[in-house]
Amino acid sequence: MGSPEESDAAGVEGGRRWATLSVLCVTLLLISLDNTILNVALPSVVRSLHATSSQLQWIVDAYAVVFAGLLLTLGALGDRVGRKWVFMGGLVVFGGGSALAAWSATPDRLTAARAVMGVGAAALMPCTLSILTNVFTSERDRARAIGLWSGTAGLGVAIGPILGGFLLVHYWWGSVFLINVPIAVAGLVAAAFLVPNSRNPLARRADPVGAALSMAGLGLLLWGIIEAPNRTWTSPPILAALIGSAIIIASFVVWERHVDHPLLPMQFFRNRRYSAAIASLALVLFALLGLFFLVTQYLQFCLGFSPLKTGLGIGPIALVLLVVAPSSVLLARRFGTKPVVACGLAFIAVGLGLLSRTTVHSTYGDCLPWFALIGVGVGLTLAPSTESVMGSLPREDAGVGSATSDTSMQIGGALGVGVLGTALNIRYQDFMTPLLAHQSIPASIDRLILGSLGGALAVADHLPGNSGDALAEAARRGFVSGMDLGLIVAAVVVGIAGLVVLAALPNRAQHSVLSARSTEPGRSR
Repeated sequence: MGSPEESDAAGVEGGRRWATLSVLCVTLLLISLDNTILNVALPSVVRSLHATSSQLQWIVDAYAVVFAGLLLTLGALGDRVGRKWVFMGGLVVFGGGSALAAWSATPDRLTAARAVMGVGAAALMPCTLSILTNVFTSERDRARAIGLWSGTAGLGVAIGPILGGFLLVHYWWGSVFLINVPIAVAGLVAAAFLVPNSRNPLARRADPVGAALSMAGLGLLLWGIIEAPNRTWTSPPILAALIGSAIIIASFVVWERHVDHPLLPMQFFRNRRYSAAIASLALVLFALLGLFFLVTQYLQFCLGFSPLKTGLGIGPIALVLLVVAPSSVLLARRFGTKPVVACGLAFIAVGLGLLSRTTVHSTYGDCLPWFALIGVGVGLTLAPSTESVMGSLPREDAGVGSATSDTSMQIGGALGVGVLGTALNIRYQDFMTPLLAHQSIPASIDRLILGSLGGALAVADHLPGNSGDALAEAARRGFVSGMDLGLIVAAVVVGIAGLVVLAALPNRAQHSVLSARSTEPGRSR
């Protein structure tokens, strides 16, 4: 008799594969909705909770840090105890964290609730892809399923801003989190009946030391990056955080190379296909989530869009992604992975570079073509890169492999929000500080103006006549200048990613470990 994993997969192939995929995709939709729905709500959070720009970055990144830090641990846990049970537990935690976030009264409480949501997402995300990989065992069906899986992520990105905008027009900002609860409950019920259990009987033991080191290293790195504009890069706390993060991350690598049950098997990275694909996923999300963080504030604070109009405004990025993503796997099969992924990265870099020419007098029409170009690039990149990662590994390592893929994307997204948000804050504060230097302004008001564009506009609304207009105009100029700097940084990073792909990503899959192991004597195919 085969392993429990193989027996369950065979049963699913008899009749429920596509029903299983639908449950996995709905859950992925829940997670992808959360990223874009929150971005539309950021200006509302500024107004309601008086959050500064750095607090906004933490509200976004607390989720990503916990998500990335626990993905590998919970992916391995699913391999060991059963992916279905970890998947269902993740739905419970994610739904509970969403309810806590909806009723948070301060930025700090919202940040903590987002961290709880990150725990749930870390249980869910690797399970969706590892269950998919074990249910769809043939290379052709797996590629189709991953194309639909990636398309679902695009759908979440597409409808998230629009749904968020609709909710914000009719309800309070917490509704963008509360909407997750009924979806989580429905997913929980469906999973109980439709999702098969699978596990790897030979799964590695847990690596709590590795998990703790990875979270501490990433958390310190992000803290240093995000807090630097408020403290200066050379201040002792910032230097200590950055040096400490480098030491901890190096310790993580050393630990993982020598422990006999590593959280992240370093031998995976000897495969060029795997390493180059992981890098491209991380840097695409670096650009995409950083872009959303900047643009949703620009549309509302600078162009005066409502939340719903903002959702519709950034929708073309996601809609184009949704159309392109499912066909990208077919293009990669015909032309090879390297040219498709490299072209996608080039489109993203060019779109970001052209978008960085935005001025305070630009209109939405000036931005729209570049939004569409970025959407094409992301759509071309995600599915072939994901397929390259999963196709480089044996099925019994699906949990660790999918968790590593998801971890790279979360780290990339977290760093994108941290780095691009910090570029924005540095340029904004450098622009505004000289203008305020000779004004008799109370320290609390000065901090409010320098803390965020939303704070500056709130102050401007209470100033008489031309003084308020002048402050609002200056703050918007400073914000757009900072946004443009962030977009240039993102374009350079994605351009470098394209060069890495051209140099390191094989054009066609070699005879993979997956196919080699699947034909070993005694293994069912």
